[in-house]
Amino acid sequence: MSKPVKISGVIITFNEERNIERCLTSMKDVCDEIVVVDSYSTDKTKSICEQHQVRFIENKFEGHIEQKNFAVDQASNNIVLSLDADEALSPELKKSILEVKHNWEVAAYRFNRFTNYCGQWIKHSGWYPDTKTRLWDRNKGQWGGTNPHDSVALDAEVKPIHLKGDLLHYSYYTMEEHVLRSAKYAKISAKALFKQGRKASLIKMISSASFRFVQDYFIRGGIRDGFYGLVICGTSSHTTFLKYAYLRNLNNGKEIDE
Repeated sequence: MSKPVKISGVIITFNEERNIERCLTSMKDVCDEIVVVDSYSTDKTKSICEQHQVRFIENKFEGHIEQKNFAVDQASNNIVLSLDADEALSPELKKSILEVKHNWEVAAYRFNRFTNYCGQWIKHSGWYPDTKTRLWDRNKGQWGGTNPHDSVALDAEVKPIHLKGDLLHYSYYTMEEHVLRSAKYAKISAKALFKQGRKASLIKMISSASFRFVQDYFIRGGIRDGFYGLVICGTSSHTTFLKYAYLRNLNNGKEIDE
């Protein structure tokens, strides 16, 4: 058996006291160190992390992509496992990671993310399988995408291997949380698009939101997720509408608050 690689677990946090312990506990058996980069939480996040003896670093939040890349840079090892605070490794995924830890073959590994919404596991609605690359050699890729929808951008020659097991995502505990966060994310997305020089017409606002609902609810099976499937798809459509509405305001010289 080859010598196991060393893995650094990296997490970014802000006021994650209800989630962070579950995340840390799931990572302990597979990671040689865990680095938490926190944007000055005002709850118990820091004290919980200190109980788990992680490396806790405070850093000003400039954006999801920027913060996650900063966290990766703080790791002592080149192999990083990057999770959000509201995520946790399932037992099957943990077993898969331990196997590749002792038999590292490629520069990156990916796996499905399974989301819990208000206590229900969502199997459709465009939310599953939600494949993510979260275990990789940081010399072969970094966080990219458009805030707040970040993703790991790997070098062109890297072909990630898919691992068995799910990354468990405890997304929203109430519908109100979803609605409030979706509006926040719509503003972040609009600002990112504005910086890229993108434009938004009334037709774009309506057509994009309508297409998003039809795609998620009918084509991607949201209708099979019952009541919460309808809520998720409706909220996703509304978020798309808001994104282009905020972008239109920016195009017209109007500021939008945070």
